[in-house]
Amino acid sequence: MTQTLSEELTWRGFVNQTTYPDIAALDGAPITFYWGVDPSAASMTVGHLAVAMMIRHFISAGHKPILLVGGATGLIGDPDGKTQERDLKTNEEIDKNVQCIKKQYEQVFSGQDLKLVNNYDWFKNFGYLSFLREIGKHVPMRQMLGREFVQSRLGEDGAGISYAEFSYSLIQGYDFLHLFKEHGATLQVCGADQWGNCIAGVELIRRISGGEAHIFSAPLVINKATGVKFGKSEEGAVWLDPALTSPYKFYQFWLNADDESVKDYLKLYTMLSKDEYVQLIQEFEEDKSARKAQKVLAYEVTKIVHGEARAQRVQKISEVLFGNGEYRELKKEDFIELGEELGMFEANEGVDLAGSLVEAGLATSKGEARRFLDSNAVYINGSQIPLSKITIDSDDAINGFVVLRRGKNAQVIIKLGA
Repeated sequence: MTQTLSEELTWRGFVNQTTYPDIAALDGAPITFYWGVDPSAASMTVGHLAVAMMIRHFISAGHKPILLVGGATGLIGDPDGKTQERDLKTNEEIDKNVQCIKKQYEQVFSGQDLKLVNNYDWFKNFGYLSFLREIGKHVPMRQMLGREFVQSRLGEDGAGISYAEFSYSLIQGYDFLHLFKEHGATLQVCGADQWGNCIAGVELIRRISGGEAHIFSAPLVINKATGVKFGKSEEGAVWLDPALTSPYKFYQFWLNADDESVKDYLKLYTMLSKDEYVQLIQEFEEDKSARKAQKVLAYEVTKIVHGEARAQRVQKISEVLFGNGEYRELKKEDFIELGEELGMFEANEGVDLAGSLVEAGLATSKGEARRFLDSNAVYINGSQIPLSKITIDSDDAINGFVVLRRGKNAQVIIKLGA
């Protein structure tokens, strides 16, 4: 059964605050809307991805999206939620980050009609006096001073705030006014933490143009197991950029979702229909040990962010290492990708097995390596090796590679030469 956009957003858990009296307003005629991303880093995280996935539902409903990458606002840095001043980045750093972020979103929205804009294009020639006369004159100080982050920074224990960061919401507010005038944008979509910045734009449009504009915000995703804002792992933030978080680690992050949170993540981070979701959760509840929900989640999100071919590759690698897959199913490119995660070194066929364990860091000495071998704790391509084996030979290789493992998880890739 087809759902309206308001029903879809409600079911998936994307509804937080909105200026619409009734979100059924989203079910009508096409709306031109925008959302902004702050290029303070070279990559977005899985926290940002939630809003991007929500945008895909807006697009599917026929609404017209504009992605604003903040080349101008990035030079100041969003102070909301920050307890002290950000370190300023150079124009070159911001421009590099803008290009990286554009590339990521082009992948996430592959095949979608997405307009990309950069607010540096309309701010670079906007004179300070003109901005004060045309924009600043219409913004009450009470409104700006009332912002929660301003109050916390100006409070007794606050670190203070510069005029630049104080003015950030005014700059972002002008973005909405500009897109309202130039592109007919009447809606800004955002995460819950951006509500205050977005209100500034609605007010500017009302005061300067006499127009009506709206905001729709999504709640921040919270990890139910930890109670903290989603997007962090033990190693730190989980990035969309494969150079910062590899597709393999990205896949593993989703695969390790706990049994309660995975139900929410499937709604937020995949395009599964409600019927597909209900069927999957029913199968999952019948046998949680099979972790089918986590496997579907990991594959679907990795496919969206890194493409279908890469998702299939890391899925296959994961099944071989931790499931029922066969090592001989792995292709050369699979071993190379796995080597980037586990480490790889080259060796000639007939190389000493104990010495390889030491070189790979799987043993501290040849003596320790031999003890591991004598206790049947060493595996080649997932198979326990006989006690009589002392070398790694060409017959052990699959497409020229060998997976050498000690114990359950300590493993490395060997590229075997002549």
